[in-house]
Order: sequence, then structure tokens, then C-alpha cells
Amino acid sequence: MKKLLGFIVLIGLILACNSAPSNKGGSKADEKKKEVNNKGIGEITHVNLNDPLDPDMIKRGKAIYDMKCAACHKTTAQRVVGPGFQGITEKRTPEWIMNMITNVEVMLAEDPAARELLKQCLVRMPNQNLSIGDARDVLEWIYDNDAQKAG
Repeated sequence: MKKLLGFIVLIGLILACNSAPSNKGGSKADEKKKEVNNKGIGEITHVNLNDPLDPDMIKRGKAIYDMKCAACHKTTAQRVVGPGFQGITEKRTPEWIMNMITNVEVMLAEDPAARELLKQCLVRMPNQNLSIGDARDVLEWIYDNDAQKAG
């Protein structure tokens, strides 16, 4: 009986030493990867980015930004009411950005990254009622803004 108990303990130790440690919370790299791959919540599931960027879309996007976004968002990284736009294309997917623009209520209620922004800014982004086409123009302008700020 002692031999059987000793054998069971030995097997348990071997299994415990050979198994990889559990990382239920995920590493920082896993969290960053998840954030970058997050498409948000909404009907935008895929965006074809233009290369090179479309000047007409940029122009329309800038006009929309000036009219509906500039009061709360700077083109730099500076936060005013909402976060600054500089660098957003490195932090968020194009789908996430468009879903945030077109489906803001659901994003703020259900998307972890959007909820975190709400905690930081303390003000809910209002629905600007942009069409998907308008949101795509704004996205093109955001990519141009990041390119301009990068130099």
C-alpha cells in the first residue's frame, strides 16, 4: 500500500513539474495582441485600407472631423473631452474605429476597450449619426493624420 501511495505521489509530482503554468489573466503581450486584433462590436467586420490613401476621402473625412469631432478630439495625442486621435491607428483596428464611430452606444456598453476609454474620459461619446461611408472617410483622414504626425 505504501508503494502504491508513493507511486501516486511521484506521478503527481512529475505531472505538476511538466505542465506549463496556468496564465488565466494572460500576459501583457497577449492583452496587447487581443487589443490590436479587436474589431469592436457592430456591423463593420472588415475594412479594405487604401494604399496610397485616397485624397478625396481624406478631404471629406477632415470636413466631417471639423464639423462633428473637433470640439472633443484633438488631432494630436492630447485629450480634451475625448482622447486625441494621434496614434489611434496603431492602437485600434480600422474595424474597431469604424464600429466606435457608427455603433457608439453598444461599443460603450459592451466593448472592453471602449469601456476603458469611458472610465478615463468620464464622458460618453455622443452618437454623431454618421453613415458607414462617412465613417470610412473619417477613418481615411485618421490614417492620414497619423501619417502626418509621424513625419
